[in-house]
Amino acid sequence: MKGTAYGVGVGPGNPELMTLQAVRLIQENEIIAVPGKVAKEAVAYKIAAGAVPEIAEKELVPIYFPMTRDRARMDEEHRKGAKTIEEYLDRGKNVVFLTLGDPTVYCTFSYLQHYLENDGYPVQLVSGVPSFCAAAAALNIPLTKWDEPMHIVPAAHKTEEELILPGTYVLMKSTSHMKDIKTLLRESGKDVQAVENCGMDNERIYRSVDDIPDDAAYFSLIIAKDPMEE
Repeated sequence: MKGTAYGVGVGPGNPELMTLQAVRLIQENEIIAVPGKVAKEAVAYKIAAGAVPEIAEKELVPIYFPMTRDRARMDEEHRKGAKTIEEYLDRGKNVVFLTLGDPTVYCTFSYLQHYLENDGYPVQLVSGVPSFCAAAAALNIPLTKWDEPMHIVPAAHKTEEELILPGTYVLMKSTSHMKDIKTLLRESGKDVQAVENCGMDNERIYRSVDDIPDDAAYFSLIIAKDPMEE
């Protein structure tokens, strides 16, 4: 029988936010895949190791995801990654792929899932704490109240769109175009806060758009809300 590929969310950074299911799957399975060239340097691995120290004794499989917008190269690497996992699945081994946050939200594993399922392999997603929920908790603010809508935006791809809809905006993947995004935020009139490296030792909180550095770390998330009515 073929093994199952598990896309397991490890949360945004704090090992204490990992789910019991994620911990159990890591403990019960021997093959652990992580995004990156060197498994033990991957952020997802380091988070998991904080909750499951015995992960260091597992067979670790790095899966490379290039930081590029070249679709052909991306597809080639995704195909390679899926094939690497399939080699273990064909031997009846389960593979636990660790991913930051939740595997259903802008997750690299979704690209592998596409190939794995098309090739006839069973895949199961295991939810984790999403980064925007953890960031809101770190800021000690609600994301939404009553009938407020929420808009989750991959900001790096939306730098020319005005933030004109009512409610809360969550801007993910912001860092590569931070200057442009800060201009959009100022023009929106919304109250802006941000969290850099949420849940990690070097977490930083910013309470206004002007406080956010132009060179904010890769793991930065912005929450923009309608101003409070007096």
